[in-house]
Amino acid sequence: MGLQRLAHVDVIVTDLDLATAYYTEVIGMLETERDANSVYLKCWDEPNHHSLRLIYGPRVGFEQMSFKVDREDDLGEFENKVTKYGYPVRRVSKGDHVGQGESIRFETPSGQIMELVYDIEHVGRATSSVNPSLTVEGLKGIAPPRLDHVLVTAEEVGDSAKFFEDVFGFRTTEQLLDGQGHQSAVWMEVSHSPHDLAIVTGKNGGLHHFAWWLDDWDHVRRSADVLAYNGIQIDVGPTRHGITRGNTIYFFDPLGTRNEVFTGGYRPDPDFPTITWTEDQIGRAIFYYEGELNQRFMNVHT
Repeated sequence: MGLQRLAHVDVIVTDLDLATAYYTEVIGMLETERDANSVYLKCWDEPNHHSLRLIYGPRVGFEQMSFKVDREDDLGEFENKVTKYGYPVRRVSKGDHVGQGESIRFETPSGQIMELVYDIEHVGRATSSVNPSLTVEGLKGIAPPRLDHVLVTAEEVGDSAKFFEDVFGFRTTEQLLDGQGHQSAVWMEVSHSPHDLAIVTGKNGGLHHFAWWLDDWDHVRRSADVLAYNGIQIDVGPTRHGITRGNTIYFFDPLGTRNEVFTGGYRPDPDFPTITWTEDQIGRAIFYYEGELNQRFMNVHT
């Protein structure tokens, strides 16, 4: 029983046409389907129906994060574990959510809606599964190959981290401790990447950002060119994290949701020890080159 990876992120937007244009033309995602109030998007190297769902609503916000489980039977077992932890679980029937089968949904201790799903519709990659080409012609914008991770906020980071560790088997790769030795941020993995999920101190229910994976530093540099050419507001970067050792750019979509492109880092083996950063080094931990945070970086959507 276990989680494989982040499957998709669902965000609420106040202008569906504007958001869709940005995520297809600037980011370079591919639209797979739309219905009365949603647009479904995927990256070119993702076989699944979507990794991002844009939902029309009255205010910009975070709807949910969805993770894929290893086996169909895992849904029932995780339902029992979440319920025993004290959080009610709702079953969602097959057909109620476009592009996937039955799922379970619940609220985490930090107030985010989380979904677990096994059966996800495959629509295929943009390259062949037999003798594939290494590049895809005609892609627009940044064109990341896949979704990578999500960072959410919690008033009690330690309690939230324990929930993800105890119930789902997340492993903490890195942590940031405050002056009293309490966790003020954690980076956690289930896929042997530097992180699939991160949690930082903030309002319960908040989304700080979601991120796409890029293949190398040169692609990060090119992403900065694409963002600048399109007049997209860059928050921080291109730069490098101390935590995860990854290369990054943070920027905002036209409606104010923070995005990130990310590459590099390390592969945490099963016996990889948790790396600890202390509060006096928070600047270098988050932005290694600059050594400081900007105030805007702390803002989140709820």
